[in-house]
Amino acid sequence: MRKSYEFFIARRYLRRRGRFSIRRFLTGLLLNFLRLACLIAFGLSFMIDDIPFLNVLSAAVFLLLIILPFLKSRKTGKSGGSAGGFINIITYISIFGVMIGVAALIIVLSVMNGFESEVRNRIIGFDTHIRLRTYHDRGIEDYGSVEDSLRDIPEITGMSPYILDKGMLRHQEYTAGVLVKAADPRTISQVSDLDKNIVYGELNLDQVRLSDGRKRHGIVLGRYLADQVWADTGDVVLIMSPKGIRSMFQVPEVMPFIVTGYFETGMFEYDNSYAFISIEAAQDLFKLGDKVSGIEIRLKDVYQAERVVKKIDDRLGFPYFALSWFEMRKNLFAWMQLEKIAMFIILCLIIIVAAFNIISTLIMVVMEKTKEIGILKSMGSTSGSIMRIFLYEGLVVGVLGTLLGELIGYGLCWAQQTFHLISLPPDVYFITSLPIRMQPSDFIVIGLAAIVLCLLAGVYPARRAASLDPVKAIRYE
Repeated sequence: MRKSYEFFIARRYLRRRGRFSIRRFLTGLLLNFLRLACLIAFGLSFMIDDIPFLNVLSAAVFLLLIILPFLKSRKTGKSGGSAGGFINIITYISIFGVMIGVAALIIVLSVMNGFESEVRNRIIGFDTHIRLRTYHDRGIEDYGSVEDSLRDIPEITGMSPYILDKGMLRHQEYTAGVLVKAADPRTISQVSDLDKNIVYGELNLDQVRLSDGRKRHGIVLGRYLADQVWADTGDVVLIMSPKGIRSMFQVPEVMPFIVTGYFETGMFEYDNSYAFISIEAAQDLFKLGDKVSGIEIRLKDVYQAERVVKKIDDRLGFPYFALSWFEMRKNLFAWMQLEKIAMFIILCLIIIVAAFNIISTLIMVVMEKTKEIGILKSMGSTSGSIMRIFLYEGLVVGVLGTLLGELIGYGLCWAQQTFHLISLPPDVYFITSLPIRMQPSDFIVIGLAAIVLCLLAGVYPARRAASLDPVKAIRYE
């Protein structure tokens, strides 16, 4: 009963005296939508320099975020009505401030999640989920039996042997350093998306017969690597391996290949340095005998990689060890996670600014309602009850602003996902539109953070109201 009574009073204190103006409310809502749009454009103009209209919109931020709030007029009533109207306007501004902060947080974090997901999918699509190797790169000789020992792990969907080493690629007078990766053409599609990334030619690593009757192993080059050495499909290139050279008088192993295709992943690191050949050709080139460097493993769920790595390590033991996709690119993914946390903290400042508005609103409510507070305390209300009244006021503002902000953030993110409103130049970026990936956990964390901040903003005004002496509050009223 007491809680409903306190909440009822808190709700009445936040209401405006007189008739509610739909036109004023909708006007304020429209202006704050424009402010939110300009805030997002202002942030994106720093992230993406190739979209000119964002720079134009960001120039209007100062007008809509700073000048327009000062242009809002307040009406003066006949008997002190201006105070209630002014407090009401600040209450709306506080709700809109929380709304803008929550919406901006959801949109920015969803964009960052989208970029992270795109990068992760491209890296994992080119590499693999788990890579099984040996200590000191001794190599795996009987890799077939190792694969058989892991087939009963239910999370594993595919396995394929690989060889990875360095070499020198030469075509005519052009040379380039290259990372040579050997794969089994029969099983590579189980662990990699290389066949989907072929943009010219075909994925053919088997022996190809030339016009003069000779046979050469096929090789697939990264798009930019092929540009470096001016190689086209059907050209014969040479790969030199420094493996086994111990003196300057030794001649490196050289093997000719015929270019059968180009691949492009959208990641310059891969497209500029990788070349794919067959397992048999790599074993001859690097003098490995029947060994391979390791085994690549793909899972049903990429987020189960750490658990499967532990299973593999426990089952195989020394000299084998497994690396998950996160451990292979630990610095990159850790930096992405740190950037998300930093952006969350920075954008929370918008909500903190709105929380200061809540503090000023509640302090003025306390000053305006001094007489009412004194009457309530003289009628038996405890200091705790008075304190809860004003805490509820801050909570109401926080909940309303959070719900509106999450609805707006979800709506804008859904529109971008569905209609691709913001496009990116494909010749600069590896995607054609601004990526969005909404996560329920982000909505929950942002909502809780906003409500807690608004609740904390009401603590000082609530304590001040609870400490009022009812005799002094009523004496001069």
